[in-house]
Order: sequence, then structure tokens, then C-alpha cells
Amino acid sequence: MAASRAELSSRLEAFHRDVDAAAADAAAGLGPRLRCARGCSGCCRDGLRVFEIEAERIRRGARALLDEGSAHAPGACAFLDAEGACRIYALRPYVCRTQGLPLRWFDRSDAGEPVELRDICPLNEPGDPPLSALPESACWLLGPHEAELHALARAWDGARRVALRDLFAAPPAPSEPE
Repeated sequence: MAASRAELSSRLEAFHRDVDAAAADAAAGLGPRLRCARGCSGCCRDGLRVFEIEAERIRRGARALLDEGSAHAPGACAFLDAEGACRIYALRPYVCRTQGLPLRWFDRSDAGEPVELRDICPLNEPGDPPLSALPESACWLLGPHEAELHALARAWDGARRVALRDLFAAPPAPSEPE
């Protein structure tokens, strides 16, 4: 039996809480190296697309902002305020919940061998040890959480994506009764 929209919404909220807890643990281990704070919006780029399940959570929780407010000027995330702070912080999508952390993922070399790659916000890169020498546990591993979110999104609507900026311009997508 397929999960209802209400069940999927609850699972998304639990997923976001779990990600927040894991990201907070990772950030605590990096101490003062992380310079991310309210108003730091260098990673808050325009054109971000999220799964419809996360877009619907934003629509429901930020209805007044979407109905009466306006999007931030193009070039930065539509949900930033004039000071660069997120107007939907509690509702922000998964991708925004790990911003600033050192990221770690695997790809294939030209020879087809697995290779580990890492990246970090340039503001957080300076420090000791260098990014390449950070222990695996200090980096956010891309893959497992994304797979969990993708499974929720597939169950919601087949994993359709929507641009965050478009939430200001379009009426909510039709939803099935809960």
C-alpha cells in the first residue's frame, strides 16, 4: 500500500530533523573553521531546483510570504531577505541544510576507478588541516541522504523538481486528498 501524502510529509519532516542533527554534529567537530552564520548567503544561488515534496512543504509553511511577499532579486536565492538571511529557514530544503560543511563524494576517474572528491565553501576552506586531510567523519558524505530524499520524492509524485523562484510565480500544484 502506498503511503499517503500526510505520511510522506511527516517522513520528510523527520528526514529534515535527522539531517539537521547530523549536520550540527559535523559542524561542531569543525569548530571555528566554519564561518557560516545568519546573513552569510554566498552559497544561496539562484536557479536551485528542489523536489516537489519539499516545494509543497514550503508552500504550506510560507503561504503568506508567497502570497504577499516578493522574491529576492535574481542572482541569489529567491527566499533571501535584504540582509541575506533565509526567510524560510525552518522550511529550507535538504540542500540548504548542509551548506558550508565539507562535502565528500565518489566519482569515477578517466580510467574508471573510484575516486574521492571533496569541496567546501571558500569561506570555510582556510584552516588546519587542509580539506584534503580532514578525516572522513568530518565531511558530509553525499549519497545516502540524497537517496533517502529521492525515495520520498518518488513516492510523492515521481520525483518532479521545481525551481524555488517559481514558488513565488505559480499557484500550488494540485494535490490529492490526504
